[in-house]
Amino acid sequence: MKNYKLLTISLIAVAFSLVSCNKASKDKTQQKDAVLTVKLSQVFERDVPQNQEYTATVQPEIKNNIAPASPGRIRRILVNVGSRVAAGQRIVQMDAANLANYQTQIDNLRRNYNRISELFAVGGTSQQEVDNVKAQLEQAETTLRNLNENTYLTSPIGGIVTAKNYDSGDMYSGQMPVLTVMKINPVKIQINVSESHYSKIKTGMNVDIHFDVFPNQLFSGNVSLIYPTIDERTRTFPVEIKLANNDSKVRPGMFGRVTINYGTEKRVVVPDQAVIKQAGSGARYVYTYNDGKVSYLQVELGQRLENEYELISGVPSGAQVVIAGQAKLTDGATVTVVK
Repeated sequence: MKNYKLLTISLIAVAFSLVSCNKASKDKTQQKDAVLTVKLSQVFERDVPQNQEYTATVQPEIKNNIAPASPGRIRRILVNVGSRVAAGQRIVQMDAANLANYQTQIDNLRRNYNRISELFAVGGTSQQEVDNVKAQLEQAETTLRNLNENTYLTSPIGGIVTAKNYDSGDMYSGQMPVLTVMKINPVKIQINVSESHYSKIKTGMNVDIHFDVFPNQLFSGNVSLIYPTIDERTRTFPVEIKLANNDSKVRPGMFGRVTINYGTEKRVVVPDQAVIKQAGSGARYVYTYNDGKVSYLQVELGQRLENEYELISGVPSGAQVVIAGQAKLTDGATVTVVK
């Protein structure tokens, strides 16, 4: 009985082995018979415009914070947020009590100076006394001018009032300006440019500007200032763009996109179907075809050009790249090309 069981087990093992061998042989035959088919596109080098886009926020041409030199009572604010003001226009009146006191003091000093001058003319006093009184008068007049400037605050620029931090009758404490005035015609836009473009960007270059709030309108500006140093942490340098803004349509704080054209470069351009993103990384690859086999090559992408990509490196001009059938490919695989 025992021998019978051993014989049965042996026969089952042999049968299983034969089935496994037949299955493996069949799988190998099927894999050998399977044909990997691909579609190709030949790529060439051509002139590609080197357009670079930068994001930025609009800033005023000039921003002035209006405040007196010392704390005091605000008697009257003469403008509101949104008011347009001219250069030299009075916009805030501070309390004038000290101004009146100094004016009285100056009047007394002037009378005293005239009296001393008359006495000096007839030999009734010395030149030193005349000079002393004159110095006192000049000092008081200077103080009066300063008080006058701090009693009637004027705008040093023509612009628009963008902030009002106090009301008439408030005590100015010195912590915040009474008003803020901005010149918004023109405005400026600052961008950070890669050091690789340092030799290419020039003062006066024309740039295109888009604003999200005006989706169908293109604005034109020009490079007005190039900063002379490069940030060692970011490897970028600031560039200021000036926008005329004659109609004051563009306002400080708006988000904009600046496009600069750095000319053209000879670049290989590939169809976007050829580019493969490697899972788990930002690397990009393409399969190139040569003599019945494919090669898996890493590429460095440049700009997206509608349904194509500019290549910085990776594929030579004239190469054939796979644009369909990449799913089952491996590096060095033999393929059949279909149209």
